[in-house]
Amino acid sequence: MAADQALSTKQRGIIPIAAFTANGDLDRLKTALQEGLVAGLTVNEIKEILVHLYAYAGFPRSLNGINIFMAVLEERQGQGIEDEIGPEANPLPADMDKDEYGAKVRARLAGWETIPPPSGYQLFAPAIDTFLKEHLFADIFARDILDWQSRELATVSALAGMTGTAGQLWFHLGAAMNTGLTAAQMKDFISVLESKVGKKEAEGASEVLGQVLSARAQ
Repeated sequence: MAADQALSTKQRGIIPIAAFTANGDLDRLKTALQEGLVAGLTVNEIKEILVHLYAYAGFPRSLNGINIFMAVLEERQGQGIEDEIGPEANPLPADMDKDEYGAKVRARLAGWETIPPPSGYQLFAPAIDTFLKEHLFADIFARDILDWQSRELATVSALAGMTGTAGQLWFHLGAAMNTGLTAAQMKDFISVLESKVGKKEAEGASEVLGQVLSARAQ
């Protein structure tokens, strides 16, 4: 695959880290974390991936991943390996309107030119809509350690690693492309998913990606 059609080495490193964090395969996560560091991900970038995933896989899986990463770093330090720490997140503006910011982020990820009025689950359970806007799409997405492409790549990898999340995967595969990832890069994502995570996960994600690409072509 040509360089402009493939994910970067660092982007590829995100995929198994996110998938194994989400599905709880901690033995394979340990390997994925080591490979991610070798691929050039900084310590703080990987920590941010693991933090980001609590919004999709829950605190238990996220914390398990963080504990495994701590053990990996301790082991590597014992071997004399000095991994790049990388920058910390810059603080968010004190006067940030999180509801407005989060609504705009969600709209951009969804590819909406305007923010539609609330409907469906937003009306039925408005509290979760508030949490989505103010926490996920503001508090988390505004943290500048990871760009939106990396966050969406981590998200689709996690969702592909779990079951019963096809609807969310459909949205986030589209969102990943709305951040600038190409169809060829998303197909590369499927290839990495198959080689590093599993054929079943890749086949499920490939089916949903086909639906997304078909809808975007209309």
